[in-house]
Amino acid sequence: MAEGGLRERKKAKTREAILREAFRLFRERGYHATTVEQIAEAAEISPATFFRYFPAKEDLVTLDRFPPLVEALAGQPPGPPVTVLRGAFRTAFAALSSEEIAAGHAREVFAATVPELLVANLRRSPGLIREVRTAVAERAGLDAGDPAVRDAVGAVLGIVAMVWTEWAATPGMDGPAEVDRALARLESGLG
Repeated sequence: MAEGGLRERKKAKTREAILREAFRLFRERGYHATTVEQIAEAAEISPATFFRYFPAKEDLVTLDRFPPLVEALAGQPPGPPVTVLRGAFRTAFAALSSEEIAAGHAREVFAATVPELLVANLRRSPGLIREVRTAVAERAGLDAGDPAVRDAVGAVLGIVAMVWTEWAATPGMDGPAEVDRALARLESGLG
């Protein structure tokens, strides 16, 4: 058991090193001018090791799932869809360190400013939305096809996307706090 824990910690540290060095290089050289080989060298790993963690460079900054949000959704008490989603975002953000939030912000800046990354994230959106919709429906006691679930998930993810876009352009903004304020407004009927 301890060996599995150590192995997982080592994997997490390697993943963090790859992300940290990639974003440092992206800031210094630009996304397009940075190669996988440069990232691997800076992270002190081989390119083959890089590809065990990320299938391609774009995977450093594109979404493949929402694990913290989906995990947080599973732990929410039953309730209306928007309330469940707001609680899940609060829980997910609370579980992140300030470094992880900063790294997320850096990913969002690149995802919002590099056209290829924006397109890649849009291509992956339907599966991600389906995953969130299923989790919300379960907590809300509704069918995933229920229009109330569809509308709540669409409204919440739309608001979060708008806040994220604003946060990418406003580095001093407290993105998680603004997400919570925006979802509180939605929860109260946008009054």
